[in-house]
Amino acid sequence: MQTWYSIIPKSPMLSIYIWIIFCIMPFFFIIQSFTLWQIIVGIVIILGYFLCHFFSFSASNGLKYMWISFQMVLNILMTLIFGYVYLSLFTAFFIGNIKQAVGFYIMYGLHIGFTVLSIVGGYFIFLDLFISQTPFIIINMLGVVLLPFTLYSRTKRENLEGELETARERISELTVFEERQRIARDLHDTLGQKLSMIGLKSDLAMRLIEKNPQLAVVEIKDIRQTASIALKEVRELVADMRAVRIEEELYRVEQILKAAQIKLKLNGDTAEIKMPTLAENVISMCLKEAVTNIVKHSKASLCRITFYQSDDEFQMMIQDNGIGFERANELTGGNGLKGMYERIEFLNGALEIDSSDGTTVTLRVPLAITHQKGEKQA
Repeated sequence: MQTWYSIIPKSPMLSIYIWIIFCIMPFFFIIQSFTLWQIIVGIVIILGYFLCHFFSFSASNGLKYMWISFQMVLNILMTLIFGYVYLSLFTAFFIGNIKQAVGFYIMYGLHIGFTVLSIVGGYFIFLDLFISQTPFIIINMLGVVLLPFTLYSRTKRENLEGELETARERISELTVFEERQRIARDLHDTLGQKLSMIGLKSDLAMRLIEKNPQLAVVEIKDIRQTASIALKEVRELVADMRAVRIEEELYRVEQILKAAQIKLKLNGDTAEIKMPTLAENVISMCLKEAVTNIVKHSKASLCRITFYQSDDEFQMMIQDNGIGFERANELTGGNGLKGMYERIEFLNGALEIDSSDGTTVTLRVPLAITHQKGEKQA
């Protein structure tokens, strides 16, 4: 839930202006048309209503519903005494910010029922006034019916985004933990075994130096060869630690999309991917960036990832059925896409984006050139 005055989350000043207008309207209405004592009673009711509205934002669940009930009662009094029905919009705004589904639907139904009954009663008491304001009363009722659902959907989406962020952090932690475990296993299975062997052969060589120097030399040569093998395995292990495989990134992407409740359709065989580590690393990073944009900004329900490798190039398409590229680009500021362009250009590849129906990101990487670069780096 936002702050108590937050109507437009990304524009707090505009929210304040709207609140000021809505707050001035009831005072203007009663001062213009009623006697002094009626004006005093009306001001007391309006101030009491706004206090209830303010306290309802900071109250716990039980007290929150009590303050909303007070708002409904005061709204009925304003309608039946002064013919002013528009305070019901304030109540509708707060009901839309209730997170609990049961509480939301109960208060939503009660508010609509009480508002309709009070308006019907108002037509009997202030017939001429209500007839002249009928178009505005209809608009007010539409707001009472639609506004809570709009705000409730927004609140629900924000909650899901928070849960998604938590899930991503958890997945990231588990990935780091799993990687540490793998490194520990690799070090134990490779370097640990070789170092133990070097230690044993060193002891043996020391004992053979005086008894059988020739055999000691053979053992020392074995020690040197074993040390060379261990060094090579350590270098390979470090190289693997730096690399991100497409197959591994696809697994992470699947977990992220699942957490975001976005369906994934995968077309391609990772077993057919054969390219330098550098190219695979760059494509994995671009894939990660594209899927992150889908989860954050696309509002899509489906993500389709298609890839294939020919003799000359590797191509990957990441498609979604969301709101399209232009709006998403406004939200991201384009920094992530700029990074993707730079990475693909580094491999002499091409990046295309189509937003005609959802967003389609197409990566093309020439394998002949990347092979040369990858070999140089290796």
